[in-house]
Amino acid sequence: MTPTPSARPADGVDAPSAEAASGLRGRLAGLDGLRAIAVAVVVVFHLAPTPVLPGGFLGVDVFFVISGFLITTLLLREHARTGRIRLGAFWLRRARRLLPALALLLLVCGAAAAFVGGDTLLHLGSQLLGAATFSSNWIFIAQGSSYFDASTPELFRNLWSLAVEEQFYLVWPLAVLLLVLMPRRVRMWIALVLAAASAAAMWLIADPIDGTRAYYGTDTHSFGLALGAFLAFAAQGWASERALWSRGRRATLGILGLLAIGGLIALAVLLPEHDPFVFRGGLLLAAALTVVAIAAAVAPGSLLGRALDLAPLRWVGARSYGIYLWHWPVYLLLDAAAPAWPRDGWSGWALSAAALAIALTAAGVSYSALEQPIRTDGFRRTTRLALGWWRWGASSATAATVVAVVALGAVAATGWAVTRDPGVGSTQSQVEAGQAAISAKPSPSASPSASAAPPQGDRISVIGDSVTLAAATELQTGLPGVDIDAAVSRQMSTAPQLVQSLKDQGRLRPIVVVALGTNGALSRASLDEVRSIIGPQRELVLVTAQAPRSWIDPNNAILTAYAQQYRNVELSNWHDAVQPHLDQLNRDQVHFGGAGARLFTRTLEEALQRLAQLPPLRGDRDYESAPRPV
Repeated sequence: MTPTPSARPADGVDAPSAEAASGLRGRLAGLDGLRAIAVAVVVVFHLAPTPVLPGGFLGVDVFFVISGFLITTLLLREHARTGRIRLGAFWLRRARRLLPALALLLLVCGAAAAFVGGDTLLHLGSQLLGAATFSSNWIFIAQGSSYFDASTPELFRNLWSLAVEEQFYLVWPLAVLLLVLMPRRVRMWIALVLAAASAAAMWLIADPIDGTRAYYGTDTHSFGLALGAFLAFAAQGWASERALWSRGRRATLGILGLLAIGGLIALAVLLPEHDPFVFRGGLLLAAALTVVAIAAAVAPGSLLGRALDLAPLRWVGARSYGIYLWHWPVYLLLDAAAPAWPRDGWSGWALSAAALAIALTAAGVSYSALEQPIRTDGFRRTTRLALGWWRWGASSATAATVVAVVALGAVAATGWAVTRDPGVGSTQSQVEAGQAAISAKPSPSASPSASAAPPQGDRISVIGDSVTLAAATELQTGLPGVDIDAAVSRQMSTAPQLVQSLKDQGRLRPIVVVALGTNGALSRASLDEVRSIIGPQRELVLVTAQAPRSWIDPNNAILTAYAQQYRNVELSNWHDAVQPHLDQLNRDQVHFGGAGARLFTRTLEEALQRLAQLPPLRGDRDYESAPRPV
C-alpha cells in the first residue's frame, strides 16, 4: 500500500506549500484518517483469529482510490505551478518514499525466515524478486498462487498491492502529460471509462471458485486508482470555487462522507471474501464509497476532514505504509515459529496482539530512523553521511559498525533462506501424499449387497476434495480396500456427475461417502440427484465441512437435515468432531496432518458403524409385500 500525500510523512511525494491555481490548497485534510481506517480493517482481517471483519480486505481498495487521487492531484499541481511535469523527479520521490522501508522489511523478515523455516521459505526467491521489481502480483499469478488459500500463504503476499500501485505510478504520469492538454470534463470521462473497463474485466474473468487472477491483476483491479484520478480531475476547480461552497453544501457533502465511511465499515463486516459479489460490484462499490469519503474530507471547510485529522488517526495514517508492510510477514513468522500455540480463543488473540505490537514498533522505527531521513536528505546525502561514520565520534562509529555487520548478516541469512526453499508447502505435501496413496493402492470393486456387519473398506466408495486427499493414507489404513476418488477444489455441484461416472465404470460400491462441502455453497438438488443415481440398494454418507468460510454453516445445516430425513443416508459430522481440536488443523483451519487425518477417519468410521447397526435396506416391493394394517 502506498502512503499518500495527505501529510508529508505519508505520501512519498512532498506536497508543495504554495497554492496550486488549478487544484486544492496546500495540505489535504482528513486523508491520513481515512488511511488509518483502511489499514486498521486490513490488519484486523489478516490477524484476527476469528472472522471479525470478513470483508476487511476492502481496505486495500480504499488505499487504491486515495493513491490515485493524490498522485494525480500532485501531478496537476506541478503542471499548474511550473507548466510541466518532471517525470524523473516524480519517480525519484517515489523511490525515496518506498524503497527504504521495503528493503528493511525484506532483509529482516527474509533473515528471520531462515531461522524459522517451514512454509515461510516457500518460493521466497521469487517473492524477493517480485518485491524488488514491483511485479509480485504477476509472479503470484504465474505461479498459480491463490490469495484466498490460507493453507500456504506467501511470506510477502501483501506486496501484491504495492506492485499494482507502482505499475500505476510508472504508466499514469505519462498519461497525465497528455490529459492535461484536454478539457477537464474530457479527462474526467476518460478516467471513468478506464475505471469501468477495469471493473468489467474483473467481472468477466473472475473465477467463482478462486478469483485470484481477477484480484491480483493490474488490468482488473485498477478501477480504484482510476476513480481516484477522476476525483482529482473533478476537484481541480474547488480552490477557486471556495466562495461558492455554502454551509448547506458543505454539510450535505459531510453527511454523505459519513454515510460512505459507514458503508465501507458495513462492507468490511458483512462481505466475506468468497462471496461472488466481491468481484461483481463489491470492490467497485467500496471504491465508489471511498471517492465520496475523500471528496467530503477534502472539500473546502470540511468538518469531516478536521474530524479525521485527530492526532491518533494522523499518527497511524502517517505510518500506515510501514504497518501494512510489516503486519502480515510478522504474523506468519510468529505463527510458524510457534506451531503448537493454540490459534483459537484468547490464545489466538494473544498471538495476533503480539504480531501487531511488533509490526507497530517496526513501522515506527522504520519511519523515524530510516524513511524520514532519506526522504528529507535524499539517497545521496544520506549515503555520504553514512559513509562518514568515522567523524561521528566513538559511540556513533560503534553503532554504525554494528548496524553494518547486522545488515551484512541479514543479507547472508536471506540468501541462505532462499536456498532452503522446500518447493512444496506442508498442506500441498499432505495432499500429494494422499494422491500418491490413492494411485499406489487401487482396490477391486464390489457389487451392491446388504450386510448387517460393520462395513469394510472394500464396500465403500469415497468421493471428496483436498480434505479427503489429506486423510487418504489414514482412510486406507482404517478402511482397507476403500476406493477413494478425490481432487482439489471440488464442489458438491459436481457430485452427481462423479457418482454417475463411478457407476458407469462399475466402481460404485454399496456405501457411497460424499465429502464435498468445503469449496462452495451446496443445494439439496445436488443431494437428491446423487441419491437418485445410487439407487435404493446403496447407502449414502454425507460428511460435514470445516472451514472459516461463509457457506460452511448453511452447508452443514443442509447436510444434517438431509441425513435426518432418509433411512439410507447417514451423517459423518466432521465439523463438530474437530471443534475441540482446531489446533490440530493447519493454519487455514481446513487441512490437517496425521492427527487430524486420524480424527477425520475415526469420525467417518463411527458414522459407518451407526449405518451398519440399522435394519437392512428393503426395496419398494419388499415394503409392498409386508402385512398391511386392517
